[in-house]
Order: sequence, then structure tokens, then C-alpha cells
Amino acid sequence: MSYRIGFGIDFHQLATERDLWIGGVRVPHHKGSLGHSDADVLLHAICDAMLGAACLGDIGSHFPDTDAEFKNIDSKILLRRCSSLISKEGYSIVNIDSSICLELPKIKPYMAEMQRVIAGILELNVRDISIKATTTEKMGFVGREEGLAAYATVLLRSQ
Repeated sequence: MSYRIGFGIDFHQLATERDLWIGGVRVPHHKGSLGHSDADVLLHAICDAMLGAACLGDIGSHFPDTDAEFKNIDSKILLRRCSSLISKEGYSIVNIDSSICLELPKIKPYMAEMQRVIAGILELNVRDISIKATTTEKMGFVGREEGLAAYATVLLRSQ
């Protein structure tokens, strides 16, 4: 049995008149993520980490923002498709460790639901999904509440 580790990172601008989706959960806020899809920064970072660990490129190469098929797509669908891609390569997920970086809203009340959603899609135990949150102490684009970022590390094992 072999193991592979992957790292993913994603950023999105925040804009009015958009929903804020993080980890497959709609988080109430006066701003939402701007992007071609639903712009779920956490799921996108996890997808990139999964694809990277399996040496399958990145989310943009599989689901380009130039393709109308992916316009406003639910990122939970993209996560499920990435899971299928790594499975076809003979890998399964051991665990995910992730961090979300944003000033507001505070997402702690939503983190358990995010874990449940991600675990359900990937057929994992919620204890295999770590989600943390931090701010930038008011520094940079995140600190000015212009955007948010997510980072994810995924450990895969060969099946």
C-alpha cells in the first residue's frame, strides 16, 4: 500500500448579491463568493488537493471556467466527480485537513455541518475531515473583507 499527499489552495472575491457557500453549506452573510461556479472556496481547495495527490492536474483543467456546463454548478458535484477521478486511479482518501481564511462571517457554527456534507459526499467518517478557520487580523484582501481563501491537504492511499 502506498500513500500520496496533496495540497490545494483557492481564493474568491466577495461580492454582494451572491450566496456564500463554504464546505457545501450556505452560510448567511451580506456578501457571497464570486466565481464561475457557486465559488465554494473550501470544496475547490479540497478538489485541488485530491487531484494533486493523484497527479491529475487541477480543478481548472477538469472543470474549466470557460465551459458553460460549469456555470453556477454546485461545487458538491465537482467534489463528487473528483472523488470518482481519484478512485479510477486506484486511490481512496485517508483524511483531509483544511483551513478557511476570512474575517466575517464567523463560521464556527457551520463547521460541523460542513464536515457532515463533505464526509457524506466522499463516504468518509466526519472525524476524517478537519476544518479550521482563521482571520488575517485585518491585513490584506481577506482582512479588508474583499475575499476569502481556503487551504486543504489530503492524504490518499492506493486501494
